[in-house]
Amino acid sequence: MALDLVPLVTDALVRAAEQAPKPEDVKAGWLAFAIFIGLAIAVGLLGWSLVHRLRNAQTSEDAGRYDPSDRRPRSGGPLADGALDSDRDGDQGGPASPGSPRPSSD
Repeated sequence: MALDLVPLVTDALVRAAEQAPKPEDVKAGWLAFAIFIGLAIAVGLLGWSLVHRLRNAQTSEDAGRYDPSDRRPRSGGPLADGALDSDRDGDQGGPASPGSPRPSSD
């Protein structure tokens, strides 16, 4: 059945190639160039924004503005029953366990 379609598909491709415009008749034009430049600028701005946000996040983390151990567990997740991350890993707490006071930055 699939082999019966091969001549039909080949014939359709040959006809489509014969009806295509000649290469000297096809021109991209200034509108296509402007769209290309606009897309390049958009990608550049998105990249700049990403780098800017990542640097701000790293600066905030280095300054100690947030601590990943202070995150609340999602409801219905593996920590919803009140278990700590350190309990799962076999760690018995320590200075970085949740609920312990943070060291002062003085």
